[in-house]
Amino acid sequence: MKEMKKLLCSLLFLITGWQVAQAQDLSRFKVLSDLTYQTTEKQSDNKYKKETNIKMNKEMKFCQSCGMPLTEDVLGTNADGSKNEDYCMYCYRDGKFLQDCTMEEMIEHCAQFIGAVNEGLEKPITKEEYIGQMKTYFPQLKRWRKTLDISNDEVMNVNPALAGVKELIAQMADKLPIAYISSVDQDGFPWTKAMLKPRKREGIKAFYFTTNTFSIRVAQYKANPKASIYFCDAKGFKGMMLRGTMEVLTDAASKEMIWHDGDEQYYPGGVTDPNYCVLKFTATDGRFYSDFYPRSFVIE
Repeated sequence: MKEMKKLLCSLLFLITGWQVAQAQDLSRFKVLSDLTYQTTEKQSDNKYKKETNIKMNKEMKFCQSCGMPLTEDVLGTNADGSKNEDYCMYCYRDGKFLQDCTMEEMIEHCAQFIGAVNEGLEKPITKEEYIGQMKTYFPQLKRWRKTLDISNDEVMNVNPALAGVKELIAQMADKLPIAYISSVDQDGFPWTKAMLKPRKREGIKAFYFTTNTFSIRVAQYKANPKASIYFCDAKGFKGMMLRGTMEVLTDAASKEMIWHDGDEQYYPGGVTDPNYCVLKFTATDGRFYSDFYPRSFVIE
C-alpha cells in the first residue's frame, strides 16, 4: 500500500500538471506532504509553510522515472549516498530502482487508481485518457527512453518498442518526396521549410540535402547548428522526427558527392556555383508516431 501511495503521488502530479499548464489562472504547485501533490492558492499547513513555486518551463526538472518534480528534498540517492539529479527518492535509492517493472506495467499499475485521482481534479478523466497521456509522456523520460543502436541489429530485434524503426526511417527518407527541415532564428523561434527528399543518407545517422548558400536557413545553421528533420506519411498516418545538428558543407568533394545531372536549372554555375552548398544533418535522437502510439529513441 505504501508503494501504491508513492506511485499515486506521481500520478496526481503528472495529470494535474497538464491541467495546470492549460489553465491560465493556476500558476503554481504546492507540496502538501511527501506523498501527495495537489494545486492550491495558499499553504495552510504550518509544517510546510515554505511555499514551493514550480513553474512549468524548460528549467524545471522532473524525475526521469515517474515524472514528479525534482526538488532538493525529494532527490534519490546514488550507491555512495550522494544525491542523484535524475530520479526521486520514491523511485531510486542507494543506486537502485525501487520498482522492478516495465514502463507499461507502471502505467497500468497507476491507472487502477484513476478514481482517487479524479477526486482531486476539477475535470475528471477516464482511465483510457490517462493511459493515453502516460504513453505519450513516459517514453520521453530517461528510464524509459529506448536506445536505438544502429550498429547492432541484434539489439534492435529484441527491443519490441523499437521494432521496425530503423527500416521505417530509411523507407520514409527514401520514398517520401518531401522532407521538412527546421532551424532556429536569432530570436530563438523555429523556422520550418519543405525540402526535396535527402540526396544521400548514411544509415539513419546522416542525411544530405542541397540548398542555396546565400539562403536564410544557411545563415541560421551557421549561427546555431541545432536542427530537426521531419518525414510525414499522410496516407499511412505515420510521422518521423529526427533531432540533431546541421552542418553547411561547401567543399568540392561534398558538392560533387550529391550533384545530379540537371541541377544546372537550380545552380547555373554548375557544381562549382558559389550559391550551391550541401546541408549535412546528423541525428542524435528522435520520435516517431505509428499505430496511434508515439515512441522516443536515441541514435548512437
